[in-house]
Amino acid sequence: MTAIGIFGANGRMGRAIAQIADESGIAVAGGTGARAVGTIGAQEAAITDDPRALAASADVLIDFSMPHALAANLEACIAAGKPLLIGTTGLEAEHQAAIDEAAATIAVLQTGNTSLGVNLLAALVREAASKLGDDWDIEIVEMHHRHKVDAPSGTALLLGQAAAAGRGIDLASHRARGRDGITGARRAGDIGFASLRGGSVAGDHMVVLAGDSERIELGHRAESRTVFARGAVKAAQWLVDKAPGRYTMADVLGL
Repeated sequence: MTAIGIFGANGRMGRAIAQIADESGIAVAGGTGARAVGTIGAQEAAITDDPRALAASADVLIDFSMPHALAANLEACIAAGKPLLIGTTGLEAEHQAAIDEAAATIAVLQTGNTSLGVNLLAALVREAASKLGDDWDIEIVEMHHRHKVDAPSGTALLLGQAAAAGRGIDLASHRARGRDGITGARRAGDIGFASLRGGSVAGDHMVVLAGDSERIELGHRAESRTVFARGAVKAAQWLVDKAPGRYTMADVLGL
């Protein structure tokens, strides 16, 4: 039986992943957390502050911790020769470089969202963007709970990257964020982002493709974190025994 280790076991996603594993009859090897005490899930797997010990005891690791913990988690997985799914958002260029380096040694799946529905949505967005010219404006609106610390969300960026890929452009040079005040007219070809925060929203995303006199809206609403946890567990099981390299949720879904 595959045993899953959870980096960030004390967080909302860590607890949700443990619950899905329990319900699915999947072993939880343990977890790490800022409060390295106690256990996680119905299996009462131990929480530790030692990522290397956790990696050694698991078949595959899932990371929903914090960006500052990524380096140590990658090192632990490399040392143990174990695959890693990274769902942590708010990562910067240096984190991506570290992931690239790790992927030369172990299998790494990184995603801004583990929901199966969101990743199917990304495929639809890419297809739509590829068929419509840049006279169709693309705007991405997302809303999350009041506790979320990064914006735009990792999912919004994932959808933006899908739209950019469909158009054959680089998202970084066509991204419009945080409009405020006298910003001037919208630049043709930009992909815009708007972030809303409030309440207990698990995650709402809408991609608007707006043309002259018509508009297409492609969206996804997550009603609970269960959808992310279920997708993460499915992807982690898929990742076991994969060759070193970088993978995505599209690989899991065969898209």
